[in-house]
Amino acid sequence: MRGGRRLLKQRHNLIIANKTYEQWRSEWEAARWFLTADGESGKRYGNETIRVTPDGEVSLKLPGPLADLANARHGRYILTARVTFSHRGEEWRDRIEANRAVAYRIHLNTTSGRWYLDASWTRKDLPVVPLDALRAGGVVGVDTNADHLAAWLLDEHGNPTGAPRRFDYDMSGSATHRDAQLRHALTRLIHWAESTGVEAIAIEDLDITGSKTREKHGRKKRFRRLISGIPTGKLRARLLSMCAEAGLGVIAVDPAYTSLWGAEHWQKPLTTARRPASRHQAASVAIGRRALGLRIRRRTAPPRQHQSDAGGHRTAQARPEGREREGNRPRVPGPRTRSVGAKRGRNAVDQPIQDRSGWAQCQIDLHGHF
Repeated sequence: MRGGRRLLKQRHNLIIANKTYEQWRSEWEAARWFLTADGESGKRYGNETIRVTPDGEVSLKLPGPLADLANARHGRYILTARVTFSHRGEEWRDRIEANRAVAYRIHLNTTSGRWYLDASWTRKDLPVVPLDALRAGGVVGVDTNADHLAAWLLDEHGNPTGAPRRFDYDMSGSATHRDAQLRHALTRLIHWAESTGVEAIAIEDLDITGSKTREKHGRKKRFRRLISGIPTGKLRARLLSMCAEAGLGVIAVDPAYTSLWGAEHWQKPLTTARRPASRHQAASVAIGRRALGLRIRRRTAPPRQHQSDAGGHRTAQARPEGREREGNRPRVPGPRTRSVGAKRGRNAVDQPIQDRSGWAQCQIDLHGHF
């Protein structure tokens, strides 16, 4: 019903609501005193019923029974007051001058005693930016959770830079409260991403519709409630629209094993004595690397100086698109410090199994000689 359940309950609890009957009645009637009209592209200034000119003049198209109340031509009624849009006013002006659809809603605010006109529209045909252009300056990897967003800035080489960020929200309460919490968290995320200078935000392409059923998780009620609390659909829709307004791109990646591999390969290296890295922060790094087209696995550490070839060639990994990257290492020209023995190849994969007993006997003989 118009006015909502909140006003309906306040009618029977006026003392608790700290309102008189007259105050409650004014709010109840104000909830029904509104006028709304959807716009249509091609019409003058984007709306035929409620028309707002660039200089703020508001006129209404009256229905047939009220046509005698018109004060302008073609059965229109022009309001004496003019409107101004302080938020995104230039974008609204550009839209109505191009005769693109704009929806208006006129309503009364009983607290301030003023009438307001809200304008809204839907953006379509968003520009498609090449993926290489979005990756040029790095990305912000974001891991979505039931109560917060974990984010980390990655450069174009996939290295996490700076400190991780956490944006909390509370998804309990009414739908209006949940939506406001989500918008506030995304606003802080976008403002921080703009300050870093990146061109895109990387998120997981989550779809948990079939992952919260009892058939899949059985009696794990708390776990199913946790999954249901993750706002995947609303977050994706909100983030796309808000990033479009901010001029940022959104890269959706495959969510498979991002939390598992992020914790395995990145949580321990990113943990310091003063700043322990969480599993969710490590997952944000994995998401960012996958958005950059890199492998989640870190480069393996070189061997110690007293082992093998003491140089660290193992840190140089081949790119995923490199051919025969699993094959032998190419032969490096130049003098050798060690000769190739009999029945042994130049590469480790070509060498047969060594008989360690022979080496041990040689050492015993040498010690006996000395």
